[in-house]
Amino acid sequence: MFIYPEINPIAIQIGPLSIAWYGLMYLMGFIIAFALAKMRVKQEWSPIQDNQIDDLIFFSVIGVIIGGRSGYMLFYATNALIEDPLSWLTQFPQLWTGGMSFHGGLIGVLIAVVLFSKKIKQPFVEVIDFVAPLVPIGLGLGRIGNFINGELWGKPTDSQLGFLVNGVVRHPTQLYEAFLEGLVLFIILWVFTVRKRSSGFTAALFLICYGCFRFLIEYFRLPDDHIGYLAWGWLTVGQILSIPMLVIGFYILFSSKIRKNN
Repeated sequence: MFIYPEINPIAIQIGPLSIAWYGLMYLMGFIIAFALAKMRVKQEWSPIQDNQIDDLIFFSVIGVIIGGRSGYMLFYATNALIEDPLSWLTQFPQLWTGGMSFHGGLIGVLIAVVLFSKKIKQPFVEVIDFVAPLVPIGLGLGRIGNFINGELWGKPTDSQLGFLVNGVVRHPTQLYEAFLEGLVLFIILWVFTVRKRSSGFTAALFLICYGCFRFLIEYFRLPDDHIGYLAWGWLTVGQILSIPMLVIGFYILFSSKIRKNN
């Protein structure tokens, strides 16, 4: 068992200006994605040129922020929006408080990649395959940001991996996600893309692996208090949103194999 250290969520405070660890995690994620893109662009089958990486990261940042924040408010704060639709205007910019949805961010990035692909006149599937391995490290850092904020804790446990939080030992599901959806997923995708793969396979592998990891970890994670479980005492919003990822991922793999065999 570990004791949660109660980390100050504010990393830097200069007078009235404060910079949160959560925001810094996102910034680090984008910086690392940029560095990884610089490495991947050297592969001869890369659909992106070195001088296009700046635009790719810019489009992706906008997609992550708008999609992630909008997704959280739509998927996890639906009732608040219905009761006070104008709250969107005040709550949307408050990124330092947390409240970013991966599934919303994914949709935002997909839209951003569609626009970017048209801009550089490259196939969407080729570009999204390029982008997929750049994502996991940022996901992992975001979950570390959740851990620092002291949010998204799991169920009570007697496991040696548990953290004592407010008198209760809980699963550190943020760290489980940082490990599986961040480090492990990154290694899988990076190794997989060492050589050229069939179009769409890398994106499909990302969807399948993330969907499986997230679905599994949700069993150990407590749902948001204002939402709770959707059914059977265990089904969560996160699991529901992960099912389409699995379906689409397996569809891409199987349809590609069928076309290849024909």
